[in-house]
Amino acid sequence: MRAAVIGAGLAGVEAAWQLQKRGVRVDLYEMKPQRFSPAHRSAGFAELVCSNSLKAERQNSAAGLLKAEMASFSSICVEAAYKTRVPAGGALAVDRDLFSAYITEKTEGAAGITVHRQEVVSLPENADVVIVAAGPLASDALAETIRALTGADGLSFYDAAAPIVTADSVDRQYAFAQSRYDRGGADDYLNCPMNKAEYEAFYKALTGAARAETHSFDERRDVYEGCMPIEALASRGHDAIRYGPMKPVGLVDPQTGRRPWANLQLRKENAAGTLYNLVGFQTNLKFGEQQRVFSMIPALHDAQFARYGVMHRNTFLDSPRLLSADFSLRADRRIYFAGQITGVEGYMESASSGILAGVNASRALAGKPPLLLPETTMMGALSRYISDPSVANFQPMGANFGILPPLDARIRDKAARYAALASRALAALADYKEAMGE
Repeated sequence: MRAAVIGAGLAGVEAAWQLQKRGVRVDLYEMKPQRFSPAHRSAGFAELVCSNSLKAERQNSAAGLLKAEMASFSSICVEAAYKTRVPAGGALAVDRDLFSAYITEKTEGAAGITVHRQEVVSLPENADVVIVAAGPLASDALAETIRALTGADGLSFYDAAAPIVTADSVDRQYAFAQSRYDRGGADDYLNCPMNKAEYEAFYKALTGAARAETHSFDERRDVYEGCMPIEALASRGHDAIRYGPMKPVGLVDPQTGRRPWANLQLRKENAAGTLYNLVGFQTNLKFGEQQRVFSMIPALHDAQFARYGVMHRNTFLDSPRLLSADFSLRADRRIYFAGQITGVEGYMESASSGILAGVNASRALAGKPPLLLPETTMMGALSRYISDPSVANFQPMGANFGILPPLDARIRDKAARYAALASRALAALADYKEAMGE
């Protein structure tokens, strides 16, 4: 049996590594150094571009739990991270050059992997399975091939996303459930009202907040105009957002019996109702500024952000409509996707999707059922999030405890709650892997 893996980023090398471990011959295609994306500079595999930090190391954090789960699959990226780490407090940070070099050497030296330094513009026909692990800056030719495969609306080229907060961090004392003019379901939206003084303070903070640096390849003025960042819209006039995303019309605040001065609506992001999207709040503010400014809205004073808003080039699929939880294409089970193109956000999240794509592709070739990890695990929750058809207005997602089902018994202390979630996840993962023969 033979597999083709397109892309030698973190997801691609993980997929190739898992396949060759299970006796599948792998052709790994990487276009560098023949051709570079606008963000990449090194010819090495698994190049870290934006940061050398792989986030928190402690197991009782979402990022730490994800890495612990990956380590149970003998992740090459987790192994490389610990081999090349540099001091960074509680974070797992690495020497980027050494990290890439370690993975490149191990991958090129693997007996079951043949590396092809060439750009792929169409999917290989001679492979039994194909894993597309193109990153967020996939080449135009490959992107067009993927678009043809998934349909005109199946692929996004720009990520203009609003923040997402966890449901249990919204203070319901300052929020109420209601649809405008009572149309639709009573709990379709959660409203976060503001009085005039609160709005004035919020507006001043919003228009003065620091924006994230924009790279040249991120500049898409057509997208910016069609999906206006909330801070850009606010700069057009004092009441611009009160007549836009924060319009209060059709709503009555039960606390006052009157229409709010301004109102932010939150929309359920998943069927379980554990996540809420800030409707119309696409933003290019720095992450710290988003936390500071958006937490000025009374209902969000203690909000936990599962994902911050972003506006940048990011090629990703409409995965809930296209992919199964094993990362295979529903319309063609020979084809799998992995990495940021699936809608997972972050280095280790991308790598974890590569692990599952590689494991499941090898299991399919062996005639075994797919590995669909429990939703109580971080890897399982991410795979289910990106493949859940109930997710509306799909946005990429990183590891966070908000995507896990709640515990049976509520634990108020956050540290103790996270510890219990991590313990539950690792126990469930061990039991499931044993039952599946992994």
